[in-house]
Amino acid sequence: MEQVHALGIIEVLGIAGSISLLAGWRLYLCVLATGIAMNAGVVPLPEHLESLRVLANPWVMGVAGLAAFCEFFADKILWLDSAWDTVHTLIRPLGGALLSLAVVDPSDPTLQVIAFILGGSGALVAHGGKAGARAVVNASPEPVSNAVLSTAEDAVTVGMLYLIFEYPVAAAGIAALLLVLAVVLLIVAGRILKRIFGGLFPRALQRGDGRVPPS
Repeated sequence: MEQVHALGIIEVLGIAGSISLLAGWRLYLCVLATGIAMNAGVVPLPEHLESLRVLANPWVMGVAGLAAFCEFFADKILWLDSAWDTVHTLIRPLGGALLSLAVVDPSDPTLQVIAFILGGSGALVAHGGKAGARAVVNASPEPVSNAVLSTAEDAVTVGMLYLIFEYPVAAAGIAALLLVLAVVLLIVAGRILKRIFGGLFPRALQRGDGRVPPS
């Protein structure tokens, strides 16, 4: 693999956007995988991305590894995954924003602000799509689809991380693809959940003849 010595603003924002979107699915895995790749020499960083080197710190990798281990199993247990997602509603967007901030050139405050805002927003959208899809899957009677979907998310996250750093020029396209996927999941999950839970209130009113009990 040839090391990239300079990247344009589109490539840099593409890398930042891709990492932040993936952080909305697997924040700890993003941190751990990036640190491992750096230590193994799989990810040679250009000079302006050296701020990401902190992710290769043994302490950072240890904490991220423990958290990723817990998330790996929690994410495959019915309804526990939704509880885990709820807890991480703030953590993932913040983590995605900070990862994006670490990617951009620290000497450009404007670019850092843009990366922070877009990173946090992208991670929030991805998190919302993931959480919504999981809520739909958890509403189904069979338990297998939950573990299958979670394993697919693990594989996609690792594969996308490799592609982002191996082919940084394509990172912007990968970010766009991930964003479209996250938005689609969010919209579809929202519509399905509305159909599932939206019909509960009319049925409840029908059982009560639609009358409000006297105070």
